[in-house]
Amino acid sequence: MTEKLYRVGTIVNTHGIKGELRIVPITDFPEDRFKAGAKLYLKNKEQISEFTVESSRPHKNFVLLKFKGYDNINDVEKYVKSELFASGEETPNLNEGEFLYKQIIGLTVIDKDLGEVGKVTEIMELGSNDVWVVKGPKYKEVLLPYIEDVIKKVDLDKGIVKVEIPDGLID
Repeated sequence: MTEKLYRVGTIVNTHGIKGELRIVPITDFPEDRFKAGAKLYLKNKEQISEFTVESSRPHKNFVLLKFKGYDNINDVEKYVKSELFASGEETPNLNEGEFLYKQIIGLTVIDKDLGEVGKVTEIMELGSNDVWVVKGPKYKEVLLPYIEDVIKKVDLDKGIVKVEIPDGLID
């Protein structure tokens, strides 16, 4: 498989005895990524296994997911603590100001006063808004809330994010 896989969740536990798995989603589009018929992948050492989603449903902060052909807790227990991946081919339609995680991670963050802050390495979902984790040579780790006051412009073509970091956000 040559195409790039994107991490979309982590299997944290089983649920019940009929083969359901409890997933912590790491995607903006859980309803697309985990819908019935979707293809998901597990990486074990050098091997990639493909699964087809039979059903999924939200449950608290998790997604309960069942793979086709895996109808028993004993069939799926070995996958607990595994990362789930999806191929990049299914890109949902995005509105202005909406981005896929894969588009943001790796962008260079530039502040109008501080200059280059670093690169976006991770996106954390924290309730009211996402927080972008930025790491660079000058600052070990900067947490930027994805709000209009901070994130001013995302330029995917140039690979940069223009920001205005408020006083007190960086030590």
